Order: sequence, then C-alpha cells, then structure tokens
Amino acid sequence: MGQFDFTYSILIVALPAIMFLILGLGGKYMKPIVAGTLGTISLGIMTVLAYFTAYQYFFVVGKVDGVYQAIHTATTWLRFTDTLHIDLGIYLDPISVMMLVVITTVSLMVHVYSLGYMKGEKGFQRYYAFLSLFSFAMLGLVVATNIFQMYIFWELVGVSSFLLISFYYIKPSAVAASKKAFIVTRFADFFFLVGILLLSYFSGSFDFATITSPDAPFIASMQGTSFIGLSVLTWAMLLIFMGGAGKSAMMPFHIWLPDAMEGPTPASALIHAATMVVAGVFLVARLFPVYVITPYALDVIAWVGAITALFAAVVACTQTDIKRVLAFSTISQIAFMLTSLGVSKFGGHDGLGYMAGMFHLFTHAFFKALLFLGAGAIIHAVHSNEMDDMGGLWKKLPITGITFGIAWLAIAGIWPFSGFWSKDEILAAAMENNMPIYIILSIAAGLTAFYMSRLFFRIFFYEKKQYHHEPHEAGVAMAIPLIVLATFAVFAGLIPFGKFVTSDGVPYDAHLNYQVAITSVVISLIGMFVAFKLYYKKNDIPDRIVANINTLYTWALHKFYFDELWLFVTRKIIFKRISKPIAWFDKKYVDGFMDSLAYVTQASSRAIKNFQSGYIQQYALAYLVGALILVVGFCGWVICFICK
Repeated sequence: MGQFDFTYSILIVALPAIMFLILGLGGKYMKPIVAGTLGTISLGIMTVLAYFTAYQYFFVVGKVDGVYQAIHTATTWLRFTDTLHIDLGIYLDPISVMMLVVITTVSLMVHVYSLGYMKGEKGFQRYYAFLSLFSFAMLGLVVATNIFQMYIFWELVGVSSFLLISFYYIKPSAVAASKKAFIVTRFADFFFLVGILLLSYFSGSFDFATITSPDAPFIASMQGTSFIGLSVLTWAMLLIFMGGAGKSAMMPFHIWLPDAMEGPTPASALIHAATMVVAGVFLVARLFPVYVITPYALDVIAWVGAITALFAAVVACTQTDIKRVLAFSTISQIAFMLTSLGVSKFGGHDGLGYMAGMFHLFTHAFFKALLFLGAGAIIHAVHSNEMDDMGGLWKKLPITGITFGIAWLAIAGIWPFSGFWSKDEILAAAMENNMPIYIILSIAAGLTAFYMSRLFFRIFFYEKKQYHHEPHEAGVAMAIPLIVLATFAVFAGLIPFGKFVTSDGVPYDAHLNYQVAITSVVISLIGMFVAFKLYYKKNDIPDRIVANINTLYTWALHKFYFDELWLFVTRKIIFKRISKPIAWFDKKYVDGFMDSLAYVTQASSRAIKNFQSGYIQQYALAYLVGALILVVGFCGWVICFICK
C-alpha cells in the first residue's frame, strides 16, 4: 500500500523536474506552441495523478481506525550522526495531499491560460520552463519528509519566484522587484534556518514524524532551557515562523509582494496568490503539534496575522492598479489563515482554527487564482493595469465579468460561495478563543467586501470609456481556466472539509455558527453597498471623502511608508552605519595585513631569485663561496679549539 502510493507521488514531483530540463535545455529548438503544449500535458498528467493519490489516501488507504495516518518513505541523503541525517522522500498526510490537489489544479489552469495570454511573447519557452521549475519546487516542499528537505525546496521556490518576477528582464522595474523579493525573503529565511538548527540540535533529528511526536523527549529539554525569558523551544518556533512570515508576506516582510506583480499575470496567479505565498501557512500547519505546546508563539502568530489582515485591507482600499489591489488582498487573506492557526488548539472542535485555516487556504487558492486570471484577461483587453483606464466592460467582456463576479462574491464571503464557508469558520474560531482578534478580522472582512466591490464596479461599470482598441474576450485558452476556477469558487466550500483535514487526523463535523455567519454576511453586505453607492456610477462623492480624510488616505495610498522605512533602515543604518565601517576595517586592516604578507613574500622572492637563475657559472660561484665559508669556519673552529 505504502509503496503503491509512493510510486504515484514521486511521479508527481519528478515530472515537472524532467519537464524543466527538457524545456530549459531544448526549448530554444522548439516552436513556442510545442513547448507550451508539452508543459501543459505534463501538468495534466500530474493533476490526474494528484487527484488519484487524493482518492487513494482519503477514501481507500489513508484512514486507519478512524484516524488519517501519515504515509511516508525516505532514503538517507546526508548523514551527520547516527540519529541526525537528511533524508529525501515523500510524506503524505491530509494537508500534503490537499496541497497536491491545490497546486496541480491551479498550475494546470495557469498553463492552459498562458497558452493564450503569453502567445507571441519573447521567451515563451523559457517561461514554461520556469513554471515547471516552480511546480517541482512547490510540490517537493509540501511532500517533504523532514524540515531540511523542506528548506531545500523552500529556497528553490524562492529562486523560481525570482526568475518569474524578472521574466521581463529588460524592464528596470521587473529587475528591481525580483531583487527586492529575493533579498527580503532570503533575510527572513536566515531566521528560518537558525530555527531549524536549534530544533534539530535538541531533537537530534530533522524528521517531521520525530519532531511532531507529542511525547518526544527533546520537548521537555527545550522547554526547560530558557533564554531572555522564553524557552528555547519557543525561540526556535518563533524563528521558524519568521521564515514563514517572509514567504507569506506578513508584516513587516510584506513589502516584496506588491512589487512582485511586475511578473506575468498568470505567474502572479500561480505563485503570488494561490501557492507560494501559502508556504508559510503550510509550514506552521506542518509543525502545528509543536506550535500548540508553545502558546506564546501561537499568540504572536495570531496577532501578527490579525494586524496584517487589517493593514493590508486598508491599503487595498486606496490602490488603483488592479494587480496591486489583488496583491494586498492576498496579503490580507493569507493573514486570515495564519490568524486562524494562531487562535487554534489541538484536537476535535478545539482544533477548529486549524481546520478553518486549511479550509480557507483551499478555497482561497481557487477564487484568488480566478481573480488574477480575470485581471489578466482585463489587462489583455484594455492594455492597462489602472482602474482609471477601465470602465463599462460588463457587456464587452461577459465571460470575464461573470467569472470575476463569482470570485468577487466568494472573497467577499457571500453565501453560498466558497469563501463564505471557510471565512466564517475562521471568524468562529477567533470569536471562541480571542474576541479582540475576532473584532479585527470582522473589520478586515468588511473592508475586503468594500475594496473588492470597488474593484469590480470600477472595472465593469462606473463610466463608459472610449478605448483605442475595442475590448473583447481573449479566446478559448483563456476562457476555459476562468470557467473551471469559477466552478471551484462556487462549489469548493460545500466539501465537508472537517471530515478530511483536522489537527489530529480525526474527522469531525464542523457546524455553521449562525451568529457569526449572519453577522459577517451583514458586514460584507454593508461594505458592498457602500462601494455600490460610491463606484457603480461616476460621481464626486469619493473625491469629497478623500478630501475629508486626506491624511489617512495619503498614508494608506503610500502603504504607510513601510517601503521608505525599510530603505531608511537598510541604507542609512545597515549600509552606512554598519556595513561601511566594516568595509573600511576590512580594506584597511584585513586587506592591509594580507597585502603586507604579499609584499614581504615578493621582496623575499626578489632577493633570492638569483639563486635559481639557470646560469651554471653563478651556481659554481655560489658553490665555491659556500665551500670557502665552510672551510674558513671550520679552520676558525680548529684554531679556537687548539688555543684552548
């Protein structure tokens, strides 16, 4: 049984790696349509295998005595001690199998969509090679058997993200965005690595099964060892969370994600909306049995998530670039997931937050990918990202309008769309465990409904524009993924998620909390109604409101100046006050010492180089002089001896 599952799972990871090599090395010899078709067929096969693996796990072999068991197999790659070694293998449990379905489904839709969207682009084959590399990295991350294998693929995800963001490398803004994303996430990943080393030093293992075992002996040791008032275990889990916060764009590491929209829109849908940015959520979920015994770390996660959710929602209300609105929306929704994990406990209904966070990860992947692909279709039609260049597109782009509208209702949390079910479970978990966080998330949910309604009305209604080229639907290749993802956005929330994914592997029925549901729907409807009054038809009310809250609006428009703060810290403090003195000391003293050694060596070599001149006469003379010195010395010694 395990070998059967392992065989199919390893193929899911191996196929995109093979396709990356084929397209990366041989793509330039292929026609673009051939490269795109090969990449898409490969993803189609992977998707079928992922769904088959999910069926086998959830309905055939995964449940033993009513509990979903982890199925894993691995081979040792690097051995440090008898117990500490790095393995490579496959780890299947409810959240990894769920992620296989999410990643392959969204990636397949992006591959199909890109056949139309990227048609005629220079580097088409290279683009599909990078997509395959990303799929390989992300799939390898979610099925990793140990935390170091996860870290290897974690870094590979960062590399593939860098390549896709900088796809339009002739644009300075794309190059700057890719470097910004790479540097910020690498900075956060440093803390992740330190956390891994701390955890593995005390546990003697990288293996998830060992680390997450509730009766593991290292837990007592790490809890008993403290540093600056916190246990070493808490420090390790906080450091690991910092790595996840960087990848998932939580404050203060959120600054890279809006700029990452410089990459192709389909890549944004795949990497920066549905898969890569949830890696931090997946990391916390994977190590949740350890996090749950470090309540301080969970509190930090909950509050960081809640504050980020509200912050990103406020900023999204002011942005005019539709991809940036969706970027800040992504930050806010990922924060909802992390907050849900932060307010969760372990087992049964106490683990509602865990289940809700994973449920929202599942539903969000589909409706957010749909929003990004819909935005791509709109940009493709009007040749602009700015809302000011859009309006009156409802009749011109009917398929895009309907599917985008479904995603809008889903993210706004309107019944019966998928976002309603998962978001309300998060709010219910927050209300039961932390009322202030519940209030913050409710406000963020209302703002979500407002700014998404603002986006929808500004694009499809508001005012009719005179376009240089008449907007029209882009074609079948771009329409099919929109329709498929819209179907998921409608029906994915009806899956009894609690029967498949829970914190302890024991299925349970999650019941709708009507008080929370009704309250959240009312809040969302209020946000939508306000947006309708302001943006359905063009008027001067928004301008008058902005004039009355000019200071707050300006701060929100400039993202509360976090980018400027980061630049000040890096340039004025780190570079000027720390790096520059270190560079001066290195150049003057470290390099000076090495230069002195080189000077002495060169001077010595010049002084003795004539001893190896190659002239026999010089060798004979040196020999004679040496012999005379020895003779004179010997004679002098004899005379001194006789005189005594």
